Amino acid sequence: MTVYLGDSGGIELKRTAGQAAEMTLLDGDVSVEKRRFSPEQDFLGAFISGDQVDIATVDGSILHLVDGHNFNDWRGFVFVDGIGGMRLYDNFQDAVSGELKNAVPLIAWPNRQDLTMKTRGDTFTPLARVTSYDFTTERETISTDHLGSQFKQQYEAGLISGQGTIECFWEHQYKLCDDIVSESGVEFASYLAQLCVRLTQGADFFGRFFVYRDCNPATNSVWYESECIVTSCSIAVDPSQAITSTIQFVTTAEFKLLTGKPPAYLIQEDGISLILQEDGVSKLVLAE
Repeated sequence: MTVYLGDSGGIELKRTAGQAAEMTLLDGDVSVEKRRFSPEQDFLGAFISGDQVDIATVDGSILHLVDGHNFNDWRGFVFVDGIGGMRLYDNFQDAVSGELKNAVPLIAWPNRQDLTMKTRGDTFTPLARVTSYDFTTERETISTDHLGSQFKQQYEAGLISGQGTIECFWEHQYKLCDDIVSESGVEFASYLAQLCVRLTQGADFFGRFFVYRDCNPATNSVWYESECIVTSCSIAVDPSQAITSTIQFVTTAEFKLLTGKPPAYLIQEDGISLILQEDGVSKLVLAE
């Protein structure tokens, strides 16, 4: 009988898409030198560093914000500083670090621009520095005495819910000495902490919780998959110990226990845009 160790597990997160926010850019709201723009509206807490966003003009005219970009919309990643200023980036890892040298060059436009900005959730990203996690499923029985026959059949088996706890080391940014900088981007515990205080778009995320994952094509992986919401986030600071974080969450929609190969999607050469099927909506799944 095979015994599995927890070191083959892991967590992947996908940021959920939110409602489009309307913003206004005036002359002076864009700093070309600092590659930073600050909308007239207060979006502090609405967007989080690392969010993939779509920025578009309301009237369909050319977007005068990104240098050399002559279209009415732009897609990429955003870094948000402590006072609501934003920088744009071409990839996730640069957006998390927020360094000036990697930011997308901007242009200043003397006229008013009415824009919309919306977060996207297309790709899964590993959660870094996880030491352990638990995922609990339970079936809650409810009384069906006063329900019609149709609803009795739907609820008589009970409602299934899930909840869990994630233990991880606290981290909030990349550093030059980190090997992970040159690898694929990862989420840090700070993102889940920010979700707790994110009022505009909520504290939800889509997660894959791997019980066992193997890169061998001949071996199947096992994982839970569900949309979740962060309910609490605590940070333990001890002068003699590493700073740790404990995140608790509950499932907010149907979840599944899956076995097989985790789905993957084909992307374009920019590493951001997905390749869609002929209907222009469905994502093209990478075949095994």
